[in-house]
Amino acid sequence: MNLLRIRMHHLIEQISDEDLQIVWGVVQALYFDSYMLKAIKEVKSSQHPWDILNHDEAIRQLMFM
Repeated sequence: MNLLRIRMHHLIEQISDEDLQIVWGVVQALYFDSYMLKAIKEVKSSQHPWDILNHDEAIRQLMFM
């Protein structure tokens, strides 16, 4: 893993600042997507049929937060 980290740093040093900003936007979006997918999987595994609210119930819950 350390070798991979060194190679990544070397690669990043070769990228222009403009390209680095574009790459960062893509990597950040992928990270957020991955985070959300993990959260969705965790919820799906623990969700029960009686845990679901209808639209009106959900709006009421959000208003009390």
